[in-house]
Order: sequence, then C-alpha cells, then structure tokens
Amino acid sequence: MAEINFFTESTIFTLKNKTHLRSWLLKCAKSEKQTISELNYIFCSDNYLKKINKQFLNHNYFTDVITFPTSLPGDKAISGDIFISIDRVRDNAKTYGVRVNDELHRVMVHGLLHLCGYGDKTSSQEKTMRGKENYYLGRMQRPFALKKLI
Repeated sequence: MAEINFFTESTIFTLKNKTHLRSWLLKCAKSEKQTISELNYIFCSDNYLKKINKQFLNHNYFTDVITFPTSLPGDKAISGDIFISIDRVRDNAKTYGVRVNDELHRVMVHGLLHLCGYGDKTSSQEKTMRGKENYYLGRMQRPFALKKLI
C-alpha cells in the first residue's frame, strides 16, 4: 500500500490539501508506470537543506530540492526521501513570478520524477524534466489523463 508522508524540519510550514496532493502524486507515478511504496517529503529551511547538500553531496550551496532514493534503480515500487527548502521555494516563486503553491508542487513532482529515473544534469535531461513537470502541474486542477508523453 502506498504511503506518502509529510514532515517539517527547522521551519514553520503547514501543507494544505494533503489528500489531494497524495492522490495527484500517486497518479503521476502511475502515469510513469510506477507505484509508490513510501515517499517522505521533508519541508525544511534553507540552512537545513544546505547542510544536507554539503554533507551528502559535497555541494556548499542552497538548493530547492534533494531526493534520496531508498528503492533500487529499476524498481517499479519506488520509495525515497525528498527534502524541500520552503525558503528556496518562496524565493524562486518570487523570482519566476509564480504562485508559491505552484512552485512547491513543481519541486514535489521534480523529486518524484527523480525517483522514477529522470535526471536533470544535461540540457536534454533538463528539457525532458521541465516538460514532465509542466505536464503534471497541468493535471493538478484538470482531470488526470493517463497518456504517454512524447
């Protein structure tokens, strides 16, 4: 049975519409021909995520999301921990002129897509990732169509 959990660490943040978000994330995974075993979203501060970035990835800078898979590559039942900096989400929303919730949902599905096997290190990978993010963000309000993406 799929388990999607939401936690906070070193920040004050309340996630709204958890039931809707869980349903959306499950549908996103299903569209990618995956199931979710366990996902843990940890919403945290910039400083908290920077420490994780430095400790585990040897990167000494702020970032919006870091994904740690706990399932093996190729597993159809994915699991992992997705850390999201609420500070970075708010700043990025302002920078890009989007609503905070839209930016939050983008990084949430971004982390899920990493667990589905998508990367973002090359320009081609990044283009694919952005296309998938946009597709799934468009499914937040409209009926979800399970169709293959090009």
